[in-house]
Amino acid sequence: MINNHHRSICAVLAVLAASAVPAYAGDAHVPEVPAVATPGNAAEAEAFLGAKLLICSTCHGDNGIPKNAGVPIIWGQQENYLIKQMHDFEHGERESDVMRWMATALSEGERARAAAYFASKSWPAVRPAGGAGAPPAEVAVCEACHQQKLAGGLAAPRLAGQRYEYLIEAMHHYAQGARANSTDMMRIMEAIPAADREAIARYISGL
Repeated sequence: MINNHHRSICAVLAVLAASAVPAYAGDAHVPEVPAVATPGNAAEAEAFLGAKLLICSTCHGDNGIPKNAGVPIIWGQQENYLIKQMHDFEHGERESDVMRWMATALSEGERARAAAYFASKSWPAVRPAGGAGAPPAEVAVCEACHQQKLAGGLAAPRLAGQRYEYLIEAMHHYAQGARANSTDMMRIMEAIPAADREAIARYISGL
């Protein structure tokens, strides 16, 4: 049984790997067509989704801790936030060639299940030495949407304990207009000086 399951996963990974390079025609992006299971074949659907989730773990970590500090933690993240980000990547409202391919490699149903899967995981403990320290004054503005202690909720994702490198890059991109999938975040980050954004990111990553 285990060997058969392992072979199924490997076979699905081989199919996905064959189309793992995003397709382009000149400068125009050619949307990927998700590899989906045979209708009504639940076992095959599970194998396909399981293989795609393994691809997610390549960057986001098989234990919830990303391999690269610039990649965000998604274990324990808000489900509705994860669904929105995949939608935004798919439609070009948030830029990343890798994530655009990944979002389009998942069917709509698989995106919902993937978001529920990662949201159900426990947030990994990666708190840096020294802890958060005293919160910068601007954190009160962040808590208006991201909730007390920046634990997240329906209105906004969890930030507490997120990677510093990811946070500082995301805030910079919002401030510069390079990330435009939240007009509120663009407006807020544009109003905060770079040095203050760095202090906020260091505080948040230490929570």
